[in-house]
Amino acid sequence: MARRQTITQAAISRAVKGAQAAGLKVGRVEIEGSRIVLYSGEEARSEPAALLDGWKAKRHAG
Repeated sequence: MARRQTITQAAISRAVKGAQAAGLKVGRVEIEGSRIVLYSGEEARSEPAALLDGWKAKRHAG
């Protein structure tokens, strides 16, 4: 018989702290089976893509 994995409060805390360290504002946490799903109330920012496009343009301009 397969043993059901238990998600601990410590695992949830690590996931939330990691997301916050990456700059994500956590709005909601859900447990789906053996997965921790984090939802943000903010929209995704497009700044990194814009910075990447600027870097690529500089590399190919010269």
